[in-house]
Amino acid sequence: MTRQQVYGRRPVREALRGPREVLELWATERAVKTEPWLQEVERPRLQVKPERELSEAAGTRDHQGVLAWCEPFKYADGWELAAGEVPLLACLDQVTDPRNLGAVIRSAEGAGATGVVVPAHGSATVTPAVARASAGAVEHLPVAVVPNLARYLGEVKRGDFWIYAATGDAMTTMWDADLTGGLALVFGAEGKGLRPLVRKTCDDAISIPLDGHVESLNVSVAAALMLYEAKRQRG
Repeated sequence: MTRQQVYGRRPVREALRGPREVLELWATERAVKTEPWLQEVERPRLQVKPERELSEAAGTRDHQGVLAWCEPFKYADGWELAAGEVPLLACLDQVTDPRNLGAVIRSAEGAGATGVVVPAHGSATVTPAVARASAGAVEHLPVAVVPNLARYLGEVKRGDFWIYAATGDAMTTMWDADLTGGLALVFGAEGKGLRPLVRKTCDDAISIPLDGHVESLNVSVAAALMLYEAKRQRG
């Protein structure tokens, strides 16, 4: 059976609480002593291992003494996410850094978003590093992979579902935009921004007001601000 690793104390704990099956669980003696929930896990049986073995198995020392093997992550259907009632989606255009994807997923889950959508090519997808960066939020939020992001956006947009490009040069700020209806917020990779065809497919563009000297924010920070502004407007 194909398995996928999840490492880190919070990511593994959320995996145990989430829908996918956890098949194997390792922890160091120190982690077991400091994390009482590990002693309460009934299935799978906890195996206490030296830290060196966890580091070798995970390929990183960033496991915090806890490592699990789960069934593979099950991606959502992007079209079904967009077809829901008043959806709120975060779409990422070729964001390759797994830490950024994980951070966006964490913010989106906290803001009550419907899901996150990424293209199949040139983008990070769900990996152990993404699960770690999301602090386990990926276990509770739908993530969809679509073949072509521009085509997907063109197919799902409708009168009650608007597509907003997040750009630094947009005249309309997120405070002035109406974010109460069905909505997809589209964010580009740092440096490159949105690809022209993706930008052209969007209905409009909105920006985050900046009063300092920097011209832009990290994509995960920008996504968090806009998602929570949408949450605020929706009450």
